[in-house]
Amino acid sequence: MIAIFYLVLQILKLYSYVVIANVIVSWLVAFNILNTQNRFVYSILEFSYRLTDPILNRIRRFLPNLGSLDISPVILLLLIWFVEMCMKLYIAPMIF
Repeated sequence: MIAIFYLVLQILKLYSYVVIANVIVSWLVAFNILNTQNRFVYSILEFSYRLTDPILNRIRRFLPNLGSLDISPVILLLLIWFVEMCMKLYIAPMIF
């Protein structure tokens, strides 16, 4: 049970890193630092979009239209942090 607890925590941490990488790569593409015509850049961008867009689209449905400002990754990172803290505060004492 302890191994599953730590595995879930690590998966949440890795997913938060993927969200941060998605934001950074999308900024680099938006400022024309990275070219999406490059297959390697395109594959990284596509991989990160496929991992993050299903959840980010659900969050975007509830957010108001802020123009070109997208705060859904921030909301997702806060939700991941909240789930991690709840697991550490409420589930960890039951396991240990």
